[in-house]
Amino acid sequence: MNEIRVAARINGEDISRTVEPRMLLSDFLRGPAGLTGTHVGCEHGVCGACTVLLDGEPVRSCLMLAAQIDGCAVTTVEGLAGVAGEPDVGALHPIQRAFHETHALQCGFCTPGILLSVAAFLEETPRPTRDEVREAISGHLCRCTGYHNIVEGVVRAAELLAEGP
Repeated sequence: MNEIRVAARINGEDISRTVEPRMLLSDFLRGPAGLTGTHVGCEHGVCGACTVLLDGEPVRSCLMLAAQIDGCAVTTVEGLAGVAGEPDVGALHPIQRAFHETHALQCGFCTPGILLSVAAFLEETPRPTRDEVREAISGHLCRCTGYHNIVEGVVRAAELLAEGP
């Protein structure tokens, strides 16, 4: 079978791997890249669990081929704390801290995708209303929380980000 080389910057680290042309980005991240924080739920792009940032924009990794990230920058939940700079192993991003403070997660399956969508959203909308937050997370399915605490977590994250380091 033909294989292709994919070279990308993932969580601040240059990674190059040989993969099958039909390999999905979600499978690439969880397999050859060794980053299991990206979850795979519906495999149809509906649930949002597999959301990662591609050059700063949220994308559904189950709908992309690994080959499509060649030459791009990808951020997974493992690299979220390093989004603004170098990855800081063990540190929590303000969004992660806010979700912890507001109990915005239960089982955690949907959380990585939501965190990355929220990171991109708060870059564009640093002081969102609760209605804007609801709209921003509307592409994510969470079967545990009822979304209330997630909305509160995003609002708290905006406060923490505004406070700075």
